[in-house]
Amino acid sequence: MAKSQWSFKTATELSGALAAKQVSAVELAQDAIGRIERHDAKINAVCVRDFARGLDAARAADAARAQGASKPLLGIPMTVKESCNIAGLPTTWGFPEQKDFRPPEDALSVSRVKQAGAVILGKTNVPIALGDWQSYNDIYGTTNNPFDLGRTPGGSSGGSSAALAAGYGALSLGTDIGGSLRVPAFHCGIYAHKPTFALVPTRGNTPPPLPPLPFDRDLSVLGPMARSAADLSLLLDVIAGPDPLEAGTAYRLELPPSRHGALKDFRVLLIDTDPVLPTNTAVRSAIEQAGIEIESAEVMQRPTMRVELDEGNAAKLFRLIDALEENDDVGAVHANFDVSDEILEKVVG
Repeated sequence: MAKSQWSFKTATELSGALAAKQVSAVELAQDAIGRIERHDAKINAVCVRDFARGLDAARAADAARAQGASKPLLGIPMTVKESCNIAGLPTTWGFPEQKDFRPPEDALSVSRVKQAGAVILGKTNVPIALGDWQSYNDIYGTTNNPFDLGRTPGGSSGGSSAALAAGYGALSLGTDIGGSLRVPAFHCGIYAHKPTFALVPTRGNTPPPLPPLPFDRDLSVLGPMARSAADLSLLLDVIAGPDPLEAGTAYRLELPPSRHGALKDFRVLLIDTDPVLPTNTAVRSAIEQAGIEIESAEVMQRPTMRVELDEGNAAKLFRLIDALEENDDVGAVHANFDVSDEILEKVVG
C-alpha cells in the first residue's frame, strides 16, 4: 500500500506535528480518506463513510488551532465502531431489519471525542449482534485482514482493527465482552485496551432501535484502539468518566497512581503457554525471547518469573495475582491460596 509520511504515525506523533505546523488537520483527513478510497474496496473496514462532515471537522480543528486552542485530540483522524451511535449515520449492529435506523444524537463517547477535537471519518464493520470473532454481516459484507485478505481481522471490533492496520486514521473506538477489543488487536498487530467495567460509559452503544439510555451489561465495556500503547492512554483519558445523565455532574474520575514509576521496580510474570490452549512454537519462542530481552536489558531488579502451569494451578494463579493487586499484606494472601510452593515462591516471594 502506498503511504504518506503520516499514514501510520501514532496520534501522539500527529499531535506533535500539528502543533509544530508540519501538517494540517485537513491534510491528515485527506490522507486517511484517500487511503480508504484506494484500498477499502478489498478490505471493507469502513462500512459507513462520513467524509464531508469529517473534512468540516478538520477545517474547524485547523481554525481552532490557529486561534490558540489546545485539545487532546485536536485534528486527529479516527473511526468509530458501527455499534456506537453517531447522529445521522446508520447504527445496525449488523441486523438487516435495522439498516435504515439512524439515531438523532451521538453516543456519549462519540460526543467526548468530538469535544476533544477528533475528526471522525466513518464507522467500522461488525459481525451481527457483535457476537463473533470475525466481522461479517448481511448489510455490509465481510471485513478482511489488511495483511492477508484471505484472513479475518477478528471481531467484533474487526472493522476498527483493520482500519488502524490499513492507515485509516490513528485511533478508533471499540467494545468488548469476551475479547472484542483484544482479539482484533492481535489479529491485526495493533493496540487495544479493555477498561475496568463502567470506567467508560456506554450510553449510545445499545442495539437499535432501543433508546440510548445508560446501560451496564455484565462484562460489556467500551474502550480505545490505536497503533501505540501511549495512544490508548490518550484516548482513554478522553472517554472515561461518569455519565452525567446517571451520576450527575458532581462526580469526577480520579484514577489511583501507578504502583511504581519505572519498569525496573515491577516484577514480570511470563506465561508462555496454557494447559487448555497450548501456544504454537513460533508464538512461544517469541514470548521466551521477550523475557530474555527484558532481563538482558538490565531494567529489572529481579529476574523475570517463569512458571509451568497445569490445569489445577492456572486458575489459582490468576486469583492469586488479583488478590495481590488488592492486598498489600503478602502473608495474609499467601496463607489463603492453595497453589504449588514453586508458584508461591516466585509470585509472592
